[in-house]
Amino acid sequence: MFQKKLLIKTTGRGSYEITNRINAAVAEAAPTNGMCHLFIQHTSASLMLCENADPAVRHDLEVFMADLVPDGDSRFTHTAEGSDDMPAHVRSILTQTDLNIPVKSGHLALGTWQGIYLWEHRTGEHSRTILVTIMTDGQRSNLKP
Repeated sequence: MFQKKLLIKTTGRGSYEITNRINAAVAEAAPTNGMCHLFIQHTSASLMLCENADPAVRHDLEVFMADLVPDGDSRFTHTAEGSDDMPAHVRSILTQTDLNIPVKSGHLALGTWQGIYLWEHRTGEHSRTILVTIMTDGQRSNLKP
């Protein structure tokens, strides 16, 4: 098993492609076949596997989510960190805080149009930590602990 923490800096609400960062972690672990598990260690951001060819898809998801969980909803009482705080928590619960992606022949087994994204639900800048865990049935000799 291989684990690595990745720090991702965000500039506010939106999606940030992290596929290359995850690919680099997989390359460092050097598995032949196995599973890559990603876990974001936050309650106001999430992970998503999404189309990576047309940015309009991610824009449309953001528009949909803004309608579903608007900032400043008067029903929310948890507002200590601003009007986007509780909506960010709801958004992260409705989405995913972890992903599992197969590794085949040393590479993420992503589909043609799939990319891995951190979905920031807060409006301000944040530093987000993602724990990458790679479980494998066999590894090349350059595995690092």
